[in-house]
Amino acid sequence: MAGGLVGLLDDVAALARLAASSVDDVGAAAGRASMKAAGVVVDDTAVTPAYVRGLAADREVPIVRRIAAGSLRNKLLFILPVAILLSAVAPTLVEVILMCGGAYLCYEGAHKVIHALRRDDHDHDVPAAAKGADAEEATVAGAIRTDFILSAEIMVIALKEVIEEPVVARAVILAVVAVLITVIVYGLVALIVKMDDIGLALTERDSSSSRRIGHALVRGMPKLLTTLSVVGTAAMLWVGGHILLVGADELGWHGPYEAVHHLEDAVHDVAAVGGVLAWLVNTVASGLLGLALGSAIALVVARLPFGRDEAADGHA
Repeated sequence: MAGGLVGLLDDVAALARLAASSVDDVGAAAGRASMKAAGVVVDDTAVTPAYVRGLAADREVPIVRRIAAGSLRNKLLFILPVAILLSAVAPTLVEVILMCGGAYLCYEGAHKVIHALRRDDHDHDVPAAAKGADAEEATVAGAIRTDFILSAEIMVIALKEVIEEPVVARAVILAVVAVLITVIVYGLVALIVKMDDIGLALTERDSSSSRRIGHALVRGMPKLLTTLSVVGTAAMLWVGGHILLVGADELGWHGPYEAVHHLEDAVHDVAAVGGVLAWLVNTVASGLLGLALGSAIALVVARLPFGRDEAADGHA
């Protein structure tokens, strides 16, 4: 036992030295990996405030803190080890899992669009369980379950960006990404859910400018949440479609990616704005692909027994 402990401490020390000696490289790689996951991060930030809506104001931040702890546990204790193992023994499977996640993002995005068009979108209602005595526990548990799916997609997207790195460096980078994303997302969520309280406090001050800012914050909260929801939906369709385009190309089906690439080439040489136009072409094409595929998946799911139950609940 003592020998094993000494060996473990040696390994931890070696890992610490590695992290210290290459902190700049790790930070840069973690930054690139985090940016690749930006679309899912936006949706994660948009979804989470719904879980604390309607609860006591003095419990909002503690609940967000508990959800953040659960999110970090999801990433570090469950998702990270599995991701590292798969990337070491079956890297192609990582691409397949990433594409499955991309398809799920497309489905979620299209599902939101469909229900918004039908005006029966209940995605941001407070969970029914949150109205009873066990409101906080039910809220935290539901949010952590939802976070697990989004966290898995974030981590796999980040893994794909650094899969060529050595295994130890890969693990360190993904751990940095996990902590960084969790702090950013739930820091923003805590700020968002307290904005109306901050606004109310400002409205009670003597300064007229403070009162104006306070009223603006209170009035702006519903618009901010709506905007976040729209941006999150668009980001899911764009990121999901792009994942599928690139993944299909890497797995040998080159046609769709090459078609989009040709469209990019057609506008890339336009003076001054060619780069922006090429990015827009890729983004729009990815988003349309995501919407089309997600809508097809939603139609199939709606015909399944659990899909019919969900549709019935949505119209209840």
